[in-house]
Amino acid sequence: MKIIIAPGAFKGSLSPQAAAEAIERGLRRSQLEAELIRLPLADGGDGTLDAFLANGGLRVRVPVVDPLQRPMVAEFGLLPDGETAIIEMARASGLALLRPGELNPLVATTYGTGQLMQAALERGVRRMIVGLGGSATVDGGAGALMALGVGLRDAYGEPIPLGGAGLSSLASIDRGGLDLRWQTVELIIASDVTNPAVGDEGAAEVFGPQKGAGPHEVRLLEAALRHSFGRVRDQLGVDVLTTPGGGAAGAFAAGLMAFLGGRIESGVDLLLDFNGFDDHLQTANVLVTGEGRMDGQTIYGKGPIGAARRAKAAGLATIALVGGLAVEDSVLREAGMDVVLPIVPRPMGLDEAMREAASLVEQTALRLGWMLRL
Repeated sequence: MKIIIAPGAFKGSLSPQAAAEAIERGLRRSQLEAELIRLPLADGGDGTLDAFLANGGLRVRVPVVDPLQRPMVAEFGLLPDGETAIIEMARASGLALLRPGELNPLVATTYGTGQLMQAALERGVRRMIVGLGGSATVDGGAGALMALGVGLRDAYGEPIPLGGAGLSSLASIDRGGLDLRWQTVELIIASDVTNPAVGDEGAAEVFGPQKGAGPHEVRLLEAALRHSFGRVRDQLGVDVLTTPGGGAAGAFAAGLMAFLGGRIESGVDLLLDFNGFDDHLQTANVLVTGEGRMDGQTIYGKGPIGAARRAKAAGLATIALVGGLAVEDSVLREAGMDVVLPIVPRPMGLDEAMREAASLVEQTALRLGWMLRL
């Protein structure tokens, strides 16, 4: 028997890599005779860097600033080819870097992610995959672009303030400071979000509240995004206001498309292709996946469903281990999930379940292994 172990993150407790390791430990404890292949999943958000580097590559540490401009150190990855960089924006501009009382997309900036991108460019890469997800920002990527040398100035010729609110003062744009090497870099935006930058389904309206914005702040951010990308359209001749996917990571995707020619690709599909997932499916018997909470969002292309759909097409059964289940079994089966196993064996609070996640996943995988031996 050959089993592919490909879970996503159990957010707040286990990275995709840690979840895969816990599943492997449980299956091995069951004494199931099987070849186990670990291929942790990510869709561009938290865990993307670890997932791409799970089977080799280099981590590079860089001094950057966090969303509130405090100094810190973050990592980007270099794949074994030496020419492809992996940037996980959550490492420098993520929600997880802030305490709940610090969330404020009016001032949070992507500047640190731009510092990671520039450091990767200095390594001579020719391809850059920027994973968008888990961000604390709604600044249209302005902070990152300023870190890369783009001049975004107000009516007095001064740099606009960092953060989403600063976009409202944008008057002029100067791309002269951008490194010419960006013209030779293939920039891929790893994201499974289809929302546009503005509008009822845009970055401010949909994602702003998740990042600490109340109704008033959402209106300010929406107006600021419309103003800034209107300036981009008028001065650069590039209109990304309503481009599908442009709203990812607080409209960071729209900024990367407008200034660096980035193109959006499904984060989970990028990772599955990179790891040779379809080749493994040809010789495997079962796919074991999972995530912290399987809900309606899971169905729209998130990692486990993306993997399950490919497994179904190849004739494999998919078993998912989950912390919480908030979607009908029939819907999951239609999407490719054959069996879903909750990992919580008894009533317990969320805090306890998250603390014990590794053990709970391992124990559930142990029971799964016993079942597969029948």
